[in-house]
Amino acid sequence: MADRAPTQRATRPTTTPTTHSGSTFLRKLQLHIGSNSSQLVGLLTLIISGSVLLLLTGITVTGSVLGLTLLTPFDHHFKPHMDPYGHSPLLCCCWALIFLRFGLAVVAGLSWVYKYFRGLNPPGSDQVDYARNRIYDTASHVKDYAREYGGYLQSKVKDAAPGA
Repeated sequence: MADRAPTQRATRPTTTPTTHSGSTFLRKLQLHIGSNSSQLVGLLTLIISGSVLLLLTGITVTGSVLGLTLLTPFDHHFKPHMDPYGHSPLLCCCWALIFLRFGLAVVAGLSWVYKYFRGLNPPGSDQVDYARNRIYDTASHVKDYAREYGGYLQSKVKDAAPGA
């Protein structure tokens, strides 16, 4: 009886599906990106910048709607010579065009960022690369200067307090 090999249990089929739309998206994303870290950084940058632009657009839309809601009665009260029924549709059309332009700007910005991180060299990418290199060079010069100046200060402290 002790010679018997242990038998494996058969797994029961589940009645609920195990894959959700979110998990399949993440699984497909993981298979697509794989171990390429530059694609992952590009995707994260795209998601973060898109979220920030979406947040700014939402704040702008909310502020504009609140401003329109709060200031329209004052506009109608203090300008009795304007026809309020002709004035309001004009304002609504103008606000709609402004929001459309904001939306197009967000889409264009996300498209540019996507092309930039894919390496397709969109217009202006050379200026971004130049600015990034300038920032890197300046930071390395400041680091070198701080290292030299820090050594200078350490020698001055030893001269002022020889026992320290």
